[in-house]
Amino acid sequence: PCSHSLWLFGVPRLALSAGGSDCLRAGDACSGDDSCSPRLRTLRQCVAGDGSVKLGPGARNQCENAMTALLSTPLRGCQCKRGMKREKNCLSIYWSLHQSVLHGLSLVESFPYEAEERGSDYVRLASIAAESEVTAVNRCLDATKACNIDETCQKLRTEYVSACIQPSARSGPCNRPKCSKALRKFFDRVPPDYTHELLFCPCTDTACAERRRQTVVPACSYEDKDKPNCLAQLRVCKADYVCRSRWTQFQYDCQPGEPSAGGCQQENYGACLLAYTGLIGSTITPNYLDNSTLDVGPWCSCAASGNQREQCGDFLAFFHDNVCLKNAILAFGNGSDVKTGQPGIPSPAADSLSPNLATTGPGVSMETEQSILRAQIPTQVRERERTLNSLLTV
Repeated sequence: PCSHSLWLFGVPRLALSAGGSDCLRAGDACSGDDSCSPRLRTLRQCVAGDGSVKLGPGARNQCENAMTALLSTPLRGCQCKRGMKREKNCLSIYWSLHQSVLHGLSLVESFPYEAEERGSDYVRLASIAAESEVTAVNRCLDATKACNIDETCQKLRTEYVSACIQPSARSGPCNRPKCSKALRKFFDRVPPDYTHELLFCPCTDTACAERRRQTVVPACSYEDKDKPNCLAQLRVCKADYVCRSRWTQFQYDCQPGEPSAGGCQQENYGACLLAYTGLIGSTITPNYLDNSTLDVGPWCSCAASGNQREQCGDFLAFFHDNVCLKNAILAFGNGSDVKTGQPGIPSPAADSLSPNLATTGPGVSMETEQSILRAQIPTQVRERERTLNSLLTV
């Protein structure tokens, strides 16, 4: 089995304790300080990869001195908020300091995003479900109904569904960049009370599971004719500050931990699921691999990995064989993480649709599911929505 070492992907297991400031504010404070500002500029030149050209023969010492000096400023331990305005600007400041390797130097590393203390309002969701005339036991349908009642959830879900099924003259059947951007906006701005219920609701039949898989509209945001190489996708991801940060956070929050009863090093299922959804809409967007298991992963392959095949396999294994992630999804389905977001001792991670976790009523038809989805789409996009409905037919 894969050790899932965080070092493999450039993220040290032992992190700098962050309790720091917002990186934008820390960066502004540094830019206004005569001693801090030139050191930050120097470090950014080093990080750009050609510091030796720009800084001359003494580049290594200058880089090391700048880094050491900046570690005594508020920049050390600064973090960003996921989905914040100017998120990329904030993360560019973060990564200027927190590179794993800089001209052979080993740097300390914290984690990009502040912890989000968001408790799920299951009491409100339960009351919505109880009032449902359709079903009081199908959590996937109840999740859709709850989203439709919430103004922000309904609005942003409508936006991404519309964006992901709208044909583009330039891009063909769909505009993937636009779809991905709308998906990121939805999962960043809508509370997990709603997004997690839509994406991790328990199912016992393939119709329910296929509808759950279609939450991210895979025909546009996920699948393609051919599967690209996973490491090539990861390289593209790491070249983008936001994607790189989401991947780093996912590695940390979903790190498997054998000593832990729940299978997670950090012992926080809620944080793991939040980090997982943070990847949706990125180059390495994950989704359910089929409609008969809980297996998830990005749309990529290790077929053309050459002598990096083992590293590529470890990347995929972090999704496919990750007991922490699987237990987090299972725990959400059986409600063992309802209040605290901390793992109890859930049933072992399973790959099949488990009857003891499901609440799907046998009498709910696909037509009923489609009618609930239809209620959230404005008249002007009904034609495009029919295309999405056809994808839900099993």
